[in-house]
Amino acid sequence: MNSRDAEIKRPAFLLAQLGGHAAMQFAERLRVLGLSPPDAGILRLLRVAAGLSQQELAAKLGIHPSRLVAILDDLEKRKLVERRPNADDRRLYSLHLTKGGSAALEQIGKVAQQHQEALLAALDPQERDQLGALLLRIADQQGLVHGVHPGYRQMGPPSSARAHGRKPVGRS
Repeated sequence: MNSRDAEIKRPAFLLAQLGGHAAMQFAERLRVLGLSPPDAGILRLLRVAAGLSQQELAAKLGIHPSRLVAILDDLEKRKLVERRPNADDRRLYSLHLTKGGSAALEQIGKVAQQHQEALLAALDPQERDQLGALLLRIADQQGLVHGVHPGYRQMGPPSSARAHGRKPVGRS
């Protein structure tokens, strides 16, 4: 058995290897925009679920609440997200994208499309659809939440290093 045949017999390793590679490449592409994958994911979720409270968003992401506050503080400071008083509960704030956040999402969409094209260049359109269907079936069987990266669950308390060294998006 040659090494290629041996690799084919280890699809879980290949998924992990490609997943790690894809995540690193996507993070690099987002870094040009001054964003991180968690930033992009939060902006995307707020586009489809505007008005969530911080608690609801933390639960949806499975993220440590204090870590989410630090990310949201940064996104708000960069004028990508805004907290508005919640109409139903004065103790809560509703989270909304700003115009800058919507513009950043457009940029993220372009980067994501370029990323997908580069990552899947070896496959024709039919193979891409087949791969997507197979991966979705595995994700469903594993109980993964559609559209939410499981890495949020591993994010612990905020780090002071996170806020340093990134070019903000949406600022003049």
